Amino acid sequence: MNLSVQIDIVEVTTENLLADTTSGRTDRTVVVGGHLDSVAEGPGINDNGSGTAAILETALQMAELGIDPENRVRFAFWSGEEDGLIGSSHYVEQLSAREIKEHALNLNFDMIGSPNSVNFVYDGDGDAFGAAGPNGSALIEGVFTDFFASQGQSSDPTEFDGRSDYFGFIEAGIPAGGLFTGAEGIKSVEQAARYGGTAGIAYDPCYHAACDGIANVSAGALDIMSDAVAHSTLTFAETESAVNGTGKGKAKGQFDPQFKGSNAVK
Repeated sequence: MNLSVQIDIVEVTTENLLADTTSGRTDRTVVVGGHLDSVAEGPGINDNGSGTAAILETALQMAELGIDPENRVRFAFWSGEEDGLIGSSHYVEQLSAREIKEHALNLNFDMIGSPNSVNFVYDGDGDAFGAAGPNGSALIEGVFTDFFASQGQSSDPTEFDGRSDYFGFIEAGIPAGGLFTGAEGIKSVEQAARYGGTAGIAYDPCYHAACDGIANVSAGALDIMSDAVAHSTLTFAETESAVNGTGKGKAKGQFDPQFKGSNAVK
């Protein structure tokens, strides 16, 4: 067999966009992030226009209300997530050991408007999937699950599998958590009974596809998730206690992911 392959390699420059509150303790920085890029195959309105829109609106409302947070909040709009978590990984890799300790936690919001959604919360304590996040991640999970319960809403755990921008943070020992409404996974009958929608099809049938446009976003899912984004951001912005207590977490390199972004590593 003869095989001829022609490849064009084009180098591009891409940047993260970071915006800090003008006040708050810098030694307890709360990073609230989501990725701005999409895959080449589609516009990426759910993945991840939904997450970044909720983050931006939270930042705008904090400014509009004149909120003076106890802890600095850094709103992060990551680049290059779909190409291997490039932007967020670079951000963490260039931090010094001291700067890592000055990061209280990372909240990650990637796909929060799926049309056949489930209220997924990252499994910070590891009780559902056996792989906990760094010390403090369980507390973050609890803030989300308590919020949904207070709204009369169900929530389900989802694992830290390396598929989004929390990767670099938990690998470096920084507590992390976040929300997700589902991608190519299939909704179960039991989930459909609790959340509505259709069992037996994907949470987002347009995941990484050309049809991921405005019509692909569930207004109901985005509504409750946006409230959860704002609630968690303000909760950790105003806490007077260290989220992880001692500042200790997993040592760098102990996180064993199944994926790095969309790329399988196992």
